[in-house]
Amino acid sequence: MSDVRTREEFADFVRANWTAMMRIAVAVSGSRTEGEDLVQSALTAAYPRWNQIRPEQALAYVRRSILNTHVSRWRRHRGAELVMPDPPEQASAAGTNTVEDRLALLPLVRDLPPRQRAVVVLRYLCDLSDTEIAETLGIATTTVRTQALRALASIRAAHPDPARHLILTTEELR
Repeated sequence: MSDVRTREEFADFVRANWTAMMRIAVAVSGSRTEGEDLVQSALTAAYPRWNQIRPEQALAYVRRSILNTHVSRWRRHRGAELVMPDPPEQASAAGTNTVEDRLALLPLVRDLPPRQRAVVVLRYLCDLSDTEIAETLGIATTTVRTQALRALASIRAAHPDPARHLILTTEELR
C-alpha cells in the first residue's frame, strides 16, 4: 500500500473514531489534556504498524494502546503527589439523576486501580461485552467480571448514597 493511501486511511480512521478514543482516554485518565496525550501516544504507536492492523480490529488496537499507555504512566508516577486545582464538589441530595450525582462518581472511578477503572470504562462508557473487554485487556472474562464486581463494591463503599441508575447491582452484571 502506498504511503499516501496509508496516510489517508489513517486520517479517515482518526476522524471517524476521535470521539470514541477521547471518551475512553478521558474516562481512564480523568483529564481532557491527559486524555489527548494518551490518544496521541496511541495513534503515534499505531501509525507505523497501520498496514499490519486489520481494519475491523483498528479501534480495539488503539483502545488497548490507550489503556496500556495510561497504566504505564500510572506505574511511573504512582508515587508522585497529585495536585488538584479545586477539591471535588459534593453531590446534591435533591435528585438521583443529576449531573452532580454523576460528577460525584468521577473521583471514585478515578481512584480505582487501573485495571478496575479500565473495566468500568469499557463496560459502562463504551458498552463493550465481557468478551470484548477481555480481548481488549488481554485477560479472561472471569477476571473482567471479578474486576467489575470489586470496582463497584469500592464505589458503593465510598459513595454515601448510591443511586440505582449510577451504580449497578450484582444481578445487573450477570
